Amino acid sequence: NMNFLPGIWWSLPLVLVWATPPVTSSWWYMGAVGSSRVMCDNVPGLVSRQRQLCRRHPEAMLSIGRGVAAWTAECQHQFRRHRWDCNALERGQRLLGRVLLRSCRESAFVHAISSAGVVFAITRACSQGELKSCSCDPKKKGSAKDSKGYFDWGGCSDNIDYGIKFARAFVDAKERKGKDARALMNLHNNRAGRKAVKRFLKQECKCHGVSGSCTLRTCWLAMADFRKTGDYLWKKYNGAIQVVMNQDGTGFTVANKKFKKPTKNDLVYFESSPDYCIRDRDVGSLGTAGRVCNQTSRGMDSCEVMCCGRGYDTSRVSRMTKCECKFHWCCAVRCQDCLEVVDIHTCKAPKSAGWIART
Repeated sequence: NMNFLPGIWWSLPLVLVWATPPVTSSWWYMGAVGSSRVMCDNVPGLVSRQRQLCRRHPEAMLSIGRGVAAWTAECQHQFRRHRWDCNALERGQRLLGRVLLRSCRESAFVHAISSAGVVFAITRACSQGELKSCSCDPKKKGSAKDSKGYFDWGGCSDNIDYGIKFARAFVDAKERKGKDARALMNLHNNRAGRKAVKRFLKQECKCHGVSGSCTLRTCWLAMADFRKTGDYLWKKYNGAIQVVMNQDGTGFTVANKKFKKPTKNDLVYFESSPDYCIRDRDVGSLGTAGRVCNQTSRGMDSCEVMCCGRGYDTSRVSRMTKCECKFHWCCAVRCQDCLEVVDIHTCKAPKSAGWIART
């Protein structure tokens, strides 16, 4: 989507997030690439290393914008049934930023998925020839061997190593300025996110020969769909390990000795998560008032859990759905429009529905 271009910027502790008005790609080239110093110097919240990278690689900022769109959508997908649903903005409030100022499990996931999003976007831009500083993986040349025999490297292998290197330099730059516990936690989770993308790099091949026989094969490495990374990091979120700083302040140790020591692939956090039941700016919570819940579920999206025991309202609504669909040879599916009446359950608001603002 070439219309996803930097507009109104605001920074989070780990990566830039911006709102994006619909402007043309020619505007981007003239206004940003042509004046990269002006653009980069006017982005709030960048540390000096990030400004240097921005000036040196202004075209990469567009790719980072796409990465932001990808990881935000994935975060919202993974948390869609939870009280905290990864909504970044609500009436201009930078609530996602509030979550990131904490050291809870949600912050760990966001750091990991956002770092992964930058890796994915930069790597994809390299393969598509959109960046001057990289191209397809230069190491995938000549012949190689796998379980099926010999093959030739061909096509365009995703340059995942460059994507990881760029993401590490850009995303980690802000954390490297600090040496406190939160900075170490963020760096750990950023790295876990980058490693997750590489985990799903897969070999794809094309057969050559008589009648498509595989006497000759041409292969390349390609990233899997970003959903695989999101699903993997979601499992890591659910198994995230609570840690404390070690005595010399250089690393972590598990808070509960019954749990294993975290690996480089695990997500780590310091403090317990709030319950996100009520609107609270300090913790980045929108609350669950008005959220749709599932009356028959026993999971996190159940009305009991989602509504925090406050109860829920039920409204009956009518909607059009496709029904009585039939397959017709060949090759169409024809459906009728049916009117369906369903009950929608939404969480009640607490007695005091305003923002909590702690002093």
